[in-house]
Amino acid sequence: MEKKITVLLVDDHSLVRRGFRRMLEDESDMEVVGEAGDGEESIKLAKKLHPQVVVMDCALPGMNGLQATRQIIEDSPNTAVLMLSMHSESTWVRQAIEAGAKGYILKNAMDLELGAAIRKVAAGETVFDPQVEQRSALKGERSAALTQRELEVLQMIVDGKSNKEIATALDLSANTIAVHRANIMNSLGIHKTAELVVYAIRAGLVNVP
Repeated sequence: MEKKITVLLVDDHSLVRRGFRRMLEDESDMEVVGEAGDGEESIKLAKKLHPQVVVMDCALPGMNGLQATRQIIEDSPNTAVLMLSMHSESTWVRQAIEAGAKGYILKNAMDLELGAAIRKVAAGETVFDPQVEQRSALKGERSAALTQRELEVLQMIVDGKSNKEIATALDLSANTIAVHRANIMNSLGIHKTAELVVYAIRAGLVNVP
């Protein structure tokens, strides 16, 4: 028999954890080895149980999921963390990537494929919710099409600056920045800022502090 993927569930709502546990009990290749209700407990359990995958809620009381993720990955670099969140904003996604999460999926997604996402991160792949992710794997080949100026603008978009702030920093008009932003999105085939930020970070087009 194949070895099961061991999973630690972290959520401050016991009902939510129970729901996820039920979902995963239907997956023959997975085993829930533990549950935690807060960040500190998740770190202790991850150290003790060495799960392959930690399903981590972003918003936890006390220490949040991002801080807990950082610590878990520092303690156990082989553990993959799959972040569950109510937030699709790019700043949350960026922070999750920076913390070392291998995946970021939205809790309220109607078609939440938790089992499939766990399998992917356990296999070393990254998985991001389609609402915050780029649609096509081919875009990496197109990123070379960006000019140096566009890469500068892209860096500032990832840093969360508005068109006006970017215009001031680069001594250009806001209209010119809007054109640059549109060109970047067209070049990469991306239509939302959140997707652009995730893609830029994952493709290594920008520096992440």
